[in-house]
Amino acid sequence: MKILITGGAGYVGSATLRHLVGAGHSVVAYDNLKEGHRGAVEGFCELVEADILDGDTLEKTLRDFRPDAVMHFAAATYVGESVEKPEYHYRNNIAGTQSVLDAMRACDVSRLVFSSTCATYGLATDEFLSEETPQVPASPYARTKLAVEWMIRDFSHAHGLGFTILRYFNASGASPDGQHGEDHRPETHLIPLVLQVALGQRKELAIFGTDYPTPDGTCIRDYVHTSDLASAHQLAVEATESGKGDVFNIGTGNGASVMEIIEACRAVSGNEIPTRIEPRRPGDPPRLVAVPKKLKETLGWDPQYASISDVVETAYRWHRDHPDGYPD
Repeated sequence: MKILITGGAGYVGSATLRHLVGAGHSVVAYDNLKEGHRGAVEGFCELVEADILDGDTLEKTLRDFRPDAVMHFAAATYVGESVEKPEYHYRNNIAGTQSVLDAMRACDVSRLVFSSTCATYGLATDEFLSEETPQVPASPYARTKLAVEWMIRDFSHAHGLGFTILRYFNASGASPDGQHGEDHRPETHLIPLVLQVALGQRKELAIFGTDYPTPDGTCIRDYVHTSDLASAHQLAVEATESGKGDVFNIGTGNGASVMEIIEACRAVSGNEIPTRIEPRRPGDPPRLVAVPKKLKETLGWDPQYASISDVVETAYRWHRDHPDGYPD
């Protein structure tokens, strides 16, 4: 297949891009490099450096490449920033997605895989979250993602768009060869923050709340390796048909607490990781763990990184060997 990937130089987008190229698909990355990195794409495919809100460039790229499908990763993703600057998230995520859909219609591209998030479930109290769990998003970021889900459904109903929506849980890990990994500026994800302490780049790690109703009192999340996310995206795009749509959670079904992540990082690095306890952050649910049954049974997805220690080990190699991330 020929696939255009918006946000193709980002963390998950580039992991998917590299996986697809390795599987024999033809790919073009489309990214404004505000959050993405040229080094995550170089040597794998063409990179068009442009914004999804630039409809003329987007449409020209689609006409020149003539893809069979679009994978749409490009989005503003910082939850805290979305509270402080909701206008940026609404414009980038909602108006940006409409720009993508309009360009697809103009160029007769009728299949889309959309990168959504478990954050649309909000402060759900269910121990495990399925695709039927009510969506009550608790941040502007999550609300924009849910709005886009509905936009895609409406375009499908009106214009025959085929779509697959993937709501994934905590993206984590790095490429098995240690050459590609997580490089956010600023970094907000737990595993790289812990590893930065282990590698002496931070003095200590703040743990926000130790009084949650979990076995060790810290929050539990479902960490899914980017290689497994990438394989799910490949299965999804290959199964998407014009005029039809579906939604899947991507998670392992296994949760790891903050303390378990810290212990895994200590074991992998061999270093102490000083911590300090802070109050809970408003809006942090105690537990977010997926029910991946539908994805496994419908598309045959089989995650290869079920152990959190295996996930952390790949991340550690990347951060150890690339302390400053990508050179760009």
